[in-house]
Amino acid sequence: MQNQQRSQFEFVVLMAALMSIVALSIDAVLPALPLIGEYLNATSPLDNPKLITSIFLGLGIGQLIFGPLSDSFGRKPIVYAGFILFLVASIVCITTKNFEMMLFGRVLQGVGLASPRTMCIAMVRDSYEGDYMAKILSIVVMVFILVPVIAPTLGQFLMNRFSWQFIFTFTLLFGALVMLWFWLRQPETLKEKYRIPYRLTIFTTGTAQFFSIKSAVVYTLLSGFITGSFMVYLSTSQQIFEKQYNLAEEFPLIFASLAISVGLATFMNSQVVVRYGMRTIVHIAMVSFVLTSLVFLLMFSGDNNPRIEVLIGFFAIQFFTIGFLFGNLRALAMEPMGHIAGIGSALNGFISTVMAVPIANHIGSYVKDSVQPLFVGFLVCGTISLLIFYANSNWVSKLLKAS
Repeated sequence: MQNQQRSQFEFVVLMAALMSIVALSIDAVLPALPLIGEYLNATSPLDNPKLITSIFLGLGIGQLIFGPLSDSFGRKPIVYAGFILFLVASIVCITTKNFEMMLFGRVLQGVGLASPRTMCIAMVRDSYEGDYMAKILSIVVMVFILVPVIAPTLGQFLMNRFSWQFIFTFTLLFGALVMLWFWLRQPETLKEKYRIPYRLTIFTTGTAQFFSIKSAVVYTLLSGFITGSFMVYLSTSQQIFEKQYNLAEEFPLIFASLAISVGLATFMNSQVVVRYGMRTIVHIAMVSFVLTSLVFLLMFSGDNNPRIEVLIGFFAIQFFTIGFLFGNLRALAMEPMGHIAGIGSALNGFISTVMAVPIANHIGSYVKDSVQPLFVGFLVCGTISLLIFYANSNWVSKLLKAS
């Protein structure tokens, strides 16, 4: 029993480490965005957030490629293939002197990183199911959240001590160590009976199966709206705290404290999800998400920006609710897709990410000298998500029929 617990502990930490390569590639770059934009002659400071959203675009595309292939060839070979692509993309980012080529490198990084990200979810689904799967995913996300806590500070240190290029070099070295650990310690999780013989139609048949599962589609859409609203914060946080509030030195600490809020929620979710169930927790969290943004807009409708303490407080509450949504929405979408976990995880990630990127770019374009557009985005995305949730909840359907 003790060995089994140790094995599960290592599995959780390794899965979190795989996802952490993604987080490090995104968050460590945040303090360097103005310097990178200046070095590469970006036409406008408002173009700098594209260095964040572009990697998400790649993540969405890559998941669609690697997920179906993993259902045929297994999870481990696909992880290796993705990391090789990430290596090539990182070299492009380190050596380029052109902003457009940097964006291409970031998209390519995202495509490569989609492999460990997607395979992490698929391997958890291969190994667990139901509310216990949500518990494991919550623990993985909780460990994964530790990276955004330290990543901006680490990125700022590497930038000041060496150069902004060394941020990409460090991420590449970290990824190589995780790959070595993965190669030595992680067995293949895809059972032979679930392997699908490779053929070109695997993409169309798997996609057809995905869209035939109503709950998978619904919870994927919810993930897209919630991820999109949160992505606005990720892509504009440097501008908000450094430009609007003149807190360049404090930015890594503020970013870390808000990441802890998400991590605390995911930890709490891992403790209560088996007892109360994913759907109940998602419902409460979405209502709280909408109410928090609505209260902020009502309180500060006449002001461009509230005091920094107030803003951080609202962000902390908002992200605390998001911490209960990320893992549960993904687990609810994956729950009925054990037989197509690879392509299911891929489509879930692709659709939610492709939804999130334009949402983030559109809302982020309004975040210039005020944080209000960000909370408007939270409110709109949260309200739409809540309405979709209600429209597809059994208890709501029964209530409407009874009335």
